[in-house]
Amino acid sequence: MKKPRRGARFFWFTVLPTLLLVLFLVVYPTIKGAIMSFYNYTIFTFWNPSFIGLKNYSAIFSDDAFYQALWNTFVWVAGSVIFQFVLGFGLALLMWKPFKGRGIYAGLVFYPWAVSGFAIGLVWSWLLNGTFGVVNDVLLRFRLIEYPIHFLSDPKWAMFSVILINVWYGIPFFAIMILAALQSIPRSVIEAAKIDGAGPARRLFSIVVPYIRPVILSTLLLRVIWVMNFPDIIYGTTRGGPAGTTNILPVYMINTVFYENDYSKAAATGVIVLGILLAYTIIYMKVTSFKELEL
Repeated sequence: MKKPRRGARFFWFTVLPTLLLVLFLVVYPTIKGAIMSFYNYTIFTFWNPSFIGLKNYSAIFSDDAFYQALWNTFVWVAGSVIFQFVLGFGLALLMWKPFKGRGIYAGLVFYPWAVSGFAIGLVWSWLLNGTFGVVNDVLLRFRLIEYPIHFLSDPKWAMFSVILINVWYGIPFFAIMILAALQSIPRSVIEAAKIDGAGPARRLFSIVVPYIRPVILSTLLLRVIWVMNFPDIIYGTTRGGPAGTTNILPVYMINTVFYENDYSKAAATGVIVLGILLAYTIIYMKVTSFKELEL
C-alpha cells in the first residue's frame, strides 16, 4: 500500500479541527434541535421527556401569534434589506472615487457594523424613548412635532422604528461588499464608456451593475438569511411588542423559551425557520441562475 502523501496529511491536519468545530457547533445542534421538536422538553419534563410526534408543530400552526410573527418577519426582512441595499449601494458609489480623508470617513461609516446588534438596540431604545429620548427632544425643539412620539411603544410606529434601526445598522455591510466589488472594475472600461458618450445612468446599469452582479446576488442572499435570523435589535428595543407588532419568528422562538419554558416548541419553530430559509435559498438560486455565477 502507498503511504499517504505528506501534503494530504498536512491538509487533514489543518482542516480536521475546523471540521470538528463546525460539526460540534452547527451540525450537532441542528440535528439535536430537530429531534427535540418531536418531544415535550419543558422545564418540568426536561429530564424525562416523552415523544409526542407532531404536537409541537400542531400547536404552532394553531397559534395566531405565529402567523402574526410570520407576517412581521416578511415585513422586517423586506423593509430592512431593500433599504440597506439601496442606501449601501449609494454609499459605495460615493466612496468609489478617492477623496481627501476617505479612509477616516469610511471608518466612521463602517463603525456600526463592528458593534453588537443587541447593544445597538439598547442605545436606540434610549434615543427613541417616548419620555426622555434624544430624537423626540430634537424634533420638539425644531417644532417638527407637537407631542412626543412613542416610537417603540406605539403599535403604529414600532415596526417602522426597528426597521429604521436595522437599516442604519446594516448599510455598512452592503457598502463594504459593493465598494470592494466596484474597486475591481477596470478604470479603462469606465473611461471607454465615457468616451463613447455613455452618461452616468447608462454606465451604472450597463457596465457597473452587470460587472458586480455576482457580488450583488451573493450579498442579497446572505443578508436576507442574516436579517431573518437577527432578533438582537428587536429584543434589545421592544422584545416583540407592543402587542406583538414587532414579534418576528426568532423573537417568537426566544419568547417561547423564556415565557412558556417550552424548549421543544421553540425547537420546532427553529425547524420551521430553517425550512423557510432553505426554500428561499433554493428558489433564489433557481430564479437568479446563481449556480452559473463565478463568485
